[in-house]
Amino acid sequence: MTLQQLRYVIEVANRGSMNEAAKRLFLSQPSLSNAIKELEEEIRVTIFERTNKGITLSKEGAEFLGYARQVIEQAELLENRYLNAKPSPQHFSVSTQHYAFAVNAFVKLVREHGHEEYELALRETKTYEIIQDVKSQRSEIGILYVNEFNSKVINRLLKDANLTFTSLFTAKAHIFISIGNPLAKQAVVTLDELQDYPYLYFEQGEYNSFHFSEEILSTLSHRKSIRVNDRATLFNLLIGLNGYTISTGVLSADLNGNEIIPVPLASDETLHVGWISHQNAALSKLASAYIEALHETLASS
Repeated sequence: MTLQQLRYVIEVANRGSMNEAAKRLFLSQPSLSNAIKELEEEIRVTIFERTNKGITLSKEGAEFLGYARQVIEQAELLENRYLNAKPSPQHFSVSTQHYAFAVNAFVKLVREHGHEEYELALRETKTYEIIQDVKSQRSEIGILYVNEFNSKVINRLLKDANLTFTSLFTAKAHIFISIGNPLAKQAVVTLDELQDYPYLYFEQGEYNSFHFSEEILSTLSHRKSIRVNDRATLFNLLIGLNGYTISTGVLSADLNGNEIIPVPLASDETLHVGWISHQNAALSKLASAYIEALHETLASS
């Protein structure tokens, strides 16, 4: 087993494609494939499962990848300290539901740990895709919520994918509305009072089940509703149409300004927001730093 082979495995996992990784490594695809196959034979572990649709990390491969990243990080520290070598780009990816605090924590991570070169990714995406991203190691961390309504479905998917959920915080239901909304000055808003306002919610694509909705109380019917794909559009519609969405109540004026505010919703619903990761894979240095940034960001919210 060589450091070069470990770097090959990491690059393939980062790219999700043998062809794309080969291009980045300036290798032919057969050469890269053979190098990884030799490593798999040596350690007697199938790192990547190969199908007609491409490659995915196996359960054992995800665990191996966690150790490989740690070894490469330590090797690079030695090279930088004693050989004065140019550091390789840092890699980290996170997939998340549309939470402003997740973006704030990402900004904090880059400011504190971003060196001269890095390749990072922040994906605000659909609930099902978050789980698949972490399962396939496209992202090392995923951020989503569970509650009484969706927990059976979400927890089953996490178990099947060998992922664990770690809680960040528990929240009561809130709405996000424009500061100019007639309901903005109320201490609490009821569902009946919201009937005349457009309800905004995030598109979940092919897996548009109520259990994958980013908004709790997803089974309720609404006289007016608008489906959106990104947080910027949703916020614009909150202001332009006096719409509302249901969320955690955690919002940051640093990135989102003071035009949008949270107001408590009269509901007994509780949601648990947390991060998911591979059960058997050790977290990279940047993943650990990002989780720390999440806690610091939430503590200051």
